[in-house]
Amino acid sequence: MKRLTQLDGLRGIAALIVVLFHLSLIAQPFLDTGTIGDAWWWISDTPLRIATDGTQAVLLFFVLSGLVVALPALREGFSWRKYYASRFLRLYLPAWGAIALAAILIFLAPRDINNVTSGIWISKTNARSTPPLDLLADATLMKVGNSVDNVLWSLRWEIIFSLLLPLFVLAAVLIRRSWVAFALAMAGCVALTIGDPVHANAAFYLPVFMMGTLMASRLEKIQEWSRRRSRPFWVTVFSASLLFMIASRIFAFATHGNPLLGGILWSLVGVGASGIILSAIGFGPFRSFLNARVSQFLGKISFSLYLIHVPILASLAYALGDAQWWLVGLIGLPLSLAAATVFYRYVELPSQRLAHRVGALAARPRAVPARAVSAASTPSVEPVEVAPHLVFARGAEMPFYAAMR
Repeated sequence: MKRLTQLDGLRGIAALIVVLFHLSLIAQPFLDTGTIGDAWWWISDTPLRIATDGTQAVLLFFVLSGLVVALPALREGFSWRKYYASRFLRLYLPAWGAIALAAILIFLAPRDINNVTSGIWISKTNARSTPPLDLLADATLMKVGNSVDNVLWSLRWEIIFSLLLPLFVLAAVLIRRSWVAFALAMAGCVALTIGDPVHANAAFYLPVFMMGTLMASRLEKIQEWSRRRSRPFWVTVFSASLLFMIASRIFAFATHGNPLLGGILWSLVGVGASGIILSAIGFGPFRSFLNARVSQFLGKISFSLYLIHVPILASLAYALGDAQWWLVGLIGLPLSLAAATVFYRYVELPSQRLAHRVGALAARPRAVPARAVSAASTPSVEPVEVAPHLVFARGAEMPFYAAMR
């Protein structure tokens, strides 16, 4: 199957949205006056939210992972030994590099709490020191809440999903031949997320991964189906998907005192993410945008950008003061992109190559040792003697072989 390069571009756009999201959190104390119509209201409570909603972008990552990671496992010849040997190196090594970078930045530019607004994201969730035990806990990627580099919380769920991938694939295989079973399974994933409107545990995150795995199980059918859809259809699907991604925020005013409605609106994020991926596959203009050079560049460095941008932005905010949020953005965005390019070249890419080599070694067939046979148990045989060839008329030859004695 041909590689879906537009999904790389989609991952890159999602990573950029996460960066803009964290920049908006730094600016929030100075934009949010608590009144309708202020700058914060425009970027957080209107459709403009789609450009700065980092949480929803991470959930899009999860659906993408569910699809992209499961897809090879659904093909013949897939090696689970290779998968497990390489998958965790691809996740852990770049994450450890990001932790090291964050620790270096904190050491080189001490973070003075008086330089930032208290009680908000920048002061509450970004470490000001690096105790060795905290770094070790962060390095496991299993810690709940990573203050040295707080985006690492999502890798915990990536690792859990990666460990459980055989179960996800098995479930997807059971429904792959039926559109009805596929639709019911997708609806079941959505229903499971309704009960966790605070998106804090496996009851929400794992069904979101499962949506991507289900899409992977019928990807060829989805591609065939999508080619038969009209342009108005795709405009409707794409618009509705974007709305679903931010519905829980846009309609938050209606959920006060109604947790069930809040859960339903939040569960639409998975539907929206799946619809955006579907649009990336079938909606021509959107596919072209995602395959453009800028989108593909962002896709190439997306994991590196995601991993290292928070330590960079936090260090700038502490150094300049978050009151200079606009300056943090002017410097931090291009600096994060440049640093991610370097990080990709010297940390992520070598990690990928090492993971590939280790996986290839793990997938090699194990040599079966030859059984030793006692010399006394076999009859001794003298070497075969080869007699000279005898030449007959017209060049015919006949070899004579000496019989065993």
